[in-house]
Amino acid sequence: MADLFEKHAKLTSKYVHACAHGHEAIQIAAGRLLGPQDYLYAYYRDDAMLLALGMTPEELMLQLFAKATDPFSGGRTYYGHPALKREGFPRIPHNSSATGMQAIPAAGAAMGLKYREQQGLGQEVSGAHPPVVLCSIGDAAMTEGEVSEALHMATLRQLPLIILVQDNGWDISANAEEIHFGDAITLAGAFPGLATRAVAGHDYQAAHEAMVWAFDTARTERRPVLVHATVPLLGHHTSGVRKEWYRDDLEEAAQRDPLPHLRQYLLDSGHSPSTIAALEAACKEDVQGAFDRARMAPEPDPAVLMHTALAPADVTHETGSREGEDPAPQIMVDQALHAMQEILSNDPTTLLYGQDVGGRLGGVFREAATLAQKFGDDRVFNTPIQEAFIVGSTAGMSAVGLKPIVEIQFADYLWPGLNQLFTELSRSHFLSNGKWPIHSVIRVPIGAYGSGGPYHSSSIESVLTAIRGIKVAYPSCGADLKGLLKAAVADPNPVVVLEHKGLYWSKVPGTDGAKTVEPAADYLLPLGVARTVLPATPSDGATPRLAIITYGRGVHWALEAAADFPGAIEILDLRSLVPLDQQAILDAARRCHRCLVLTEEPPNGSFAQSIAGLIADAAFEHLDAPVRCMGSLEVPAVPLNTDLEAAVLPNATTVSAACRALLDY
Repeated sequence: MADLFEKHAKLTSKYVHACAHGHEAIQIAAGRLLGPQDYLYAYYRDDAMLLALGMTPEELMLQLFAKATDPFSGGRTYYGHPALKREGFPRIPHNSSATGMQAIPAAGAAMGLKYREQQGLGQEVSGAHPPVVLCSIGDAAMTEGEVSEALHMATLRQLPLIILVQDNGWDISANAEEIHFGDAITLAGAFPGLATRAVAGHDYQAAHEAMVWAFDTARTERRPVLVHATVPLLGHHTSGVRKEWYRDDLEEAAQRDPLPHLRQYLLDSGHSPSTIAALEAACKEDVQGAFDRARMAPEPDPAVLMHTALAPADVTHETGSREGEDPAPQIMVDQALHAMQEILSNDPTTLLYGQDVGGRLGGVFREAATLAQKFGDDRVFNTPIQEAFIVGSTAGMSAVGLKPIVEIQFADYLWPGLNQLFTELSRSHFLSNGKWPIHSVIRVPIGAYGSGGPYHSSSIESVLTAIRGIKVAYPSCGADLKGLLKAAVADPNPVVVLEHKGLYWSKVPGTDGAKTVEPAADYLLPLGVARTVLPATPSDGATPRLAIITYGRGVHWALEAAADFPGAIEILDLRSLVPLDQQAILDAARRCHRCLVLTEEPPNGSFAQSIAGLIADAAFEHLDAPVRCMGSLEVPAVPLNTDLEAAVLPNATTVSAACRALLDY
């Protein structure tokens, strides 16, 4: 196949691809051992492994040409990036092209398999052997920090994970001496619970023996193993980075071509040259026919693109009772805790993990207090300080049929997890053509409160709302938080729930409204539905009205300010930022004719400004004044000093002044 692709390079290079040429022996050895109960996280050079699983050359070439009938993505992503749910085949979740990023979702899947075993849930797919996860990566990936996080967690929790490192001695144009001080075995030495084995990956017999050992160890001992296979790279790095541009080792690499070695093995085993020649001729004919058919296959229809932008939500309407039996208002953090308790009680496929949520502390805000004691350390547990793993592991957990809920301690610490959130979670449903939606709820305390300082006070919603393929909730009160958390757990898409830590206990003056009557256990609040928390009185045509569009802490600043303008202010609480209730925003703008968009973020270049743009674009003719945005001062961080923190943030007085200016416009 690689030779055919090169022969027709002008056709096949339209879209970037990489081939397994030189890696075939180790890939075939691994692929033949995978069963339908197993999970494969491949890397972009694993086309020989896919053939060993039973994929046809034509199926791979349909992806090569980005055709509509590409079985992996429907033309959405590169050759060698499989995503498969097919009976009789191992499960192959989507993973990105970013180097080594699949290691964390793979470790998450292995952690999910172990969790299912611990909880007696059985496995989604039964097989003749206990399931394992195979993660295939290149040697350059071993220098990635996220691979280290995956290996750390796999070793710490002794997960049934096989890491296959295919070491061809090259990054792209950088060789081994330039990029690492030792091979994968050396680096694996940092993880003493990780079993390792080195093998000459071009020798099929040796490769087979090594992979049999790896699978047997992972299946029977339920622990992680790493196989370091040295292989030659005989083709181009990719079709866009050609070997002749920089390679100086091609003659030596050719001596380790696995195909002549395999041919000689067959001859030594008694197979005749004519038999081998006939097999080769039949393969070439098959491949040529597949190539011709794939070239002529239909192109994708652009009209279906949005069909897989997000998976359809299960919760589409507000249901259940918003007011439970206890009429006394409850603080927001308690309602979050009760929501988690009800979720974990009702669904054994849910679990909670992250930073300090385990039994010793129960969350730094006590939002997980007593949960580990009630549900066990296998369902509610601490992780290392590895935000990338915490976020990315949920993709693997979801792949094995679980609904993980994780917590990042502060919004400021989500940044290391953004790579996984963006490359792995947000794109999975779309790039797998709907096969691999990701159940993932990521809870993130956010906002400035109590002199948290520059590393515990940030507002980051504009970054999150710019990531397509995820949902973002941001409640302002306990009832909404409880209802949204339950809807988020039921949602098949990744959901980030932003929980303002200044609202948790309503200790900040002016935030008593965050305390509400706690909803009943059956209450569900769909994402994407805003709420008018304060209606304006109908206008007589002469008295101006103003709509404040806001969320989170902004709702409470707005309520304080509105007291200065009885009947003139309408407050719309967005409750979720993605999906956005655009209709409610525009309806408010058309009713009131003046709009203030209030945020805790610095407003320049923010999500709030995008709302202002929406109003200006779709309701301009209804406006009697410019749409204004208001937020924090344009400084890089929230200062530690109490007075400086207060000076950075909006408050009731500054919001009132902004309202007055718009009402008088």
